Amino acid sequence: MIMDTVKIPGPDHPITVTAHPGRIQALYQGHVIADSSAVLMLKEASYKPVAYFPREDVVMAFLAPTSLDTYCPYKGHAAYFTIDRDAAISENAVWTYETPHPAMTVIAGRLAFYPNIVEIREVGAAPLSPEAAILHTDAGGGASQGAPWPVTAPNDGPRS
Repeated sequence: MIMDTVKIPGPDHPITVTAHPGRIQALYQGHVIADSSAVLMLKEASYKPVAYFPREDVVMAFLAPTSLDTYCPYKGHAAYFTIDRDAAISENAVWTYETPHPAMTVIAGRLAFYPNIVEIREVGAAPLSPEAAILHTDAGGGASQGAPWPVTAPNDGPRS
């Protein structure tokens, strides 16, 4: 049996992991499939930074595990997921290190997305504040479309 080579990040191959200060979303075919204020950014050597999302902030219903397994001597074995959303399928578009090497345990179980398949965008430091007024109206014919939605803004009197 051949043993995997394990390498430790260092000056010749630096890897840094930092908490991103804002909120980041991952969009697939225009749909938000991940939204988090707890993203870790991994910067490895000269590669572009990669956003690693906590699994609980990813809509796992659109992901299916695949049999692909790749190996990085610095991070360990990566497992992959295919995205299946609205009949659009992208195989092996998401990866995770379930049990990374000891130097990279901070990314264990987190998910990363290939940026040529999934758009990663920063949305700001926080979601909309509760004070933001969002008014729900009818379809234009004066009739309700269904049960009323909960009030999202204080009623400050009649509108003219």
